[in-house]
Amino acid sequence: ISSWVISFCSSSQVTRSPLFPLSVGASSLQIYSGCHSTLNRIEEKAMDECEDDPKEFVKLTYEKLSVDYISELVTSPSCGAVSLFIGTTRNNFEGKKVVWLEYEAYAPMAETEIKKICRAVRQKWLTVKHIAVHHRLGLVPVTEASVVIAISSPHRNEALESLKYCLDTLKAKVPIWKKEIYEKEEYSWKENKECPWATHN
Repeated sequence: ISSWVISFCSSSQVTRSPLFPLSVGASSLQIYSGCHSTLNRIEEKAMDECEDDPKEFVKLTYEKLSVDYISELVTSPSCGAVSLFIGTTRNNFEGKKVVWLEYEAYAPMAETEIKKICRAVRQKWLTVKHIAVHHRLGLVPVTEASVVIAISSPHRNEALESLKYCLDTLKAKVPIWKKEIYEKEEYSWKENKECPWATHN
């Protein structure tokens, strides 16, 4: 019986040569096994690199935000820094007791604007790896998160600077509106100070 001589390592292809009538034995199996193992390692490395390609995670949701989950989204083995901002509902505003906040948004436009911000971040800070921007809609009780932004990068300066830019630009440009609800069913729609249409005294 003529043997199989490996001239090209592939998980699906080997080349048979009738010029070398070697008997099939343990040595030939070991060669094939070693080649197959090497290919597996190459494929696994390629998959890992693909999974760690720069990504953006943009989400508007009526569900409670999970800080741990969002932080894990941007964690990368190639990054030594993850900057995280958590905006929560506080219980007071100018002497009034706040019961909760209510957020409304035109979701398609808001998501589009947030994605534009992500692209701008990458243009300004080339080493930024992953970006996550999750914003809650509807009622947000006191102490719960209304917005969570997380950014990873190899070094802390880029992560910190890009996070501040992302937050400030989101407040200035993204069409998300906030209503503060006080005791005795009073409420007030609020404008972010960063918005160009906001009134400054």
